[in-house]
Amino acid sequence: MTRPEFSLYILQCADGSLYTGIATDVQKRLAEHEAGPRGAKYLRGRGPLEIVYSSVVGDRAIASQIEYRVKQLSRARKLDLIEGRRGLADLAPVQVVEEGCV
Repeated sequence: MTRPEFSLYILQCADGSLYTGIATDVQKRLAEHEAGPRGAKYLRGRGPLEIVYSSVVGDRAIASQIEYRVKQLSRARKLDLIEGRRGLADLAPVQVVEEGCV
């Protein structure tokens, strides 16, 4: 049995705030956030939401470690990541499977 690959994603809310999460299917997770009860409480009432960054990072353990590191970044550093001026490889001692903006 193969392990599912997780992606790190960053959403931009209507108020300009950024939300970072991980999921095996980013589009499905976005739909859950927008639908209500299965979405993050932080995002309720902050729509519409837009995926501004997504990158496949590996299994859940690696994804969780990278998510933690990204959540520790300042807004300016997150924007650098979104705009491609900084990569996930700068944050993690692990190799990123695939990196790119959506």
